[in-house]
Amino acid sequence: LIADAGLVGLPNAGKSTFLATVTAAKPKIADYPFTTLHPGLGVVRADGRELVLADIPGLIEGAHEGAGLGDRFLAHIERCRVLLHLVEGTSEHAGKAYRLVRRELEAYGHGLPEKPEVVALSKIDALDEATLKQQLTRLKRAARRTPIALSSASGQGVQEALRAVMRVIEEERGAEAQPQPTEEWHP
Repeated sequence: LIADAGLVGLPNAGKSTFLATVTAAKPKIADYPFTTLHPGLGVVRADGRELVLADIPGLIEGAHEGAGLGDRFLAHIERCRVLLHLVEGTSEHAGKAYRLVRRELEAYGHGLPEKPEVVALSKIDALDEATLKQQLTRLKRAARRTPIALSSASGQGVQEALRAVMRVIEEERGAEAQPQPTEEWHP
């Protein structure tokens, strides 16, 4: 593993800002796509626990075929225990943005579609109440789970997202620690 959790999403979903907010990492942050060209790592300390968080460069349509260097980025995601999927609240349609990234994960395969995932709507500080409600509804429908609403700028929902990721990591570690049934060998 390169990280306990990997941040995934479209370019400009707020992944680098989230990493900078919750760790001492100093990723490049700018208001244009593909600011992040290489995965960035940071250590999160919350509730007396630590986890390593990876900022994976944004995925675009065709990433599984190498578009935007996506196949290299997807390979990094393979080495993360859980995904924190950030969907930009200011996108045109949060559900469509979520589904585009999921299609790329599924097309790439290699166990990515089965990875545990926490879903969050990011940049909610930039949304009015009606748009926030609409985007959360769209994302909930697409992800088939209630997303966390967060803003790295204001801090709203950040701790909730970290706690959700930590819960999933602990569940995964617990499942790995369970003894696996073995088949008896008879000569």
